[in-house]
This record gives sequence, C-alpha cells and structure tokens, in this order.
Amino acid sequence: MKFIKSFKKAVLLVAVLNLLYFFVEFIAALNIRSVSLLADSVDFIEDASINFLIFFAISLTSAKKAKVSIILSIIMLLPGLTALWAIWQQVLYQEPPRPIELSLVAFGALIVNCLCTFILIRFKNFSGSLTRGAFLSARNDALANIAIILTGIITFFHPSIWPDILVGILIAYIRTESALEIFNKAMKELKLSKKN
Repeated sequence: MKFIKSFKKAVLLVAVLNLLYFFVEFIAALNIRSVSLLADSVDFIEDASINFLIFFAISLTSAKKAKVSIILSIIMLLPGLTALWAIWQQVLYQEPPRPIELSLVAFGALIVNCLCTFILIRFKNFSGSLTRGAFLSARNDALANIAIILTGIITFFHPSIWPDILVGILIAYIRTESALEIFNKAMKELKLSKKN
C-alpha cells in the first residue's frame, strides 16, 4: 500500500512537471519556428496526459489497465503527426530556427525529462504496460532533447532548416516505436486477463 502511494505521488509529480514545461516549450517553438521543439512540446502534453491517466488508472483491474494502455499507445503517436505538419510549415517558410534559443529550451527540457526519468525509474516494472509507457516516454524524451541541443549547435554554425526537420522526424520515429511496444505489451496483458 505504501509503495502504491509513493507510485501515485511520483506519477502525479511527473504529470505536473510535464504540463508546466509543455507551455514553456510550445510558446518557444512557435516563436522560433522549430519543428523539433514543436514535436517535443506536444510530447510534454502527451506525457502529462499519460501520467495523469496512470494516476487515476492504477486501482483498475488488469483488463482495464491494458485497455487504458492501448489508448495511451495511440496518444503516443500524436507528436509524429504534429511533426509532419511542422515540417510542411518549415519547408514553406524556409526559415531556420534561432539556434541559441533552440538549444537553451531543449536543455531545460532535458533537465525536466532526466528528473522525470529519475523519479520513475524505481517504478518502471510496476503495474504493467501503463508504468512502462511512462518510463519509456520520459527516457525517450531525454534522448530527443540531446538531439535538439545538437541541432541548435549545428544550426548556429550552418543555418539550415534541415537539421531541425531531421530531428523532428527522429522524434516521430522514436515515439512510434515506443507506442508500438506499449500497444503490443498491452494486447498481451489484455489476452492474459481474458484467460484468467
């Protein structure tokens, strides 16, 4: 019971941190016209949603948790769709993002995501695919933030829209891969719960 209370506090804290940084990154992405930051900002709102859902779903049956996980795996595809829209905008306007702001905002996101990963790491195998989804999400975001920081450095020395676009595509790919992993795990859990 004490472990579940600690877990609920952890996912609630992670949800709030993600929600707050979503606003920071989303506003910055619009201001500097960055594909990668925009995809990553949607990632923050998605992570907030995932953790809020976990907070409320933890006391559900295994079958219901698996169903929530399937919904979450679909939500995890949102950044990929957003990145496609942002890529189209970037190609139309041909305006590279401002590199210093890009790297600074991504560095802030990296700190938030590392903190979230640290908070969730002891719970990563608790409560099936739901918690695994939250942990993978935080870990993948940290990797994406490092890529965005490097994009800012490259764009500083070689102004171009393409590093930002490529990282936006990378974020979309990572999210799709994780979403499929969570979906497959949730489907297995759902089948097991129906057998029991």
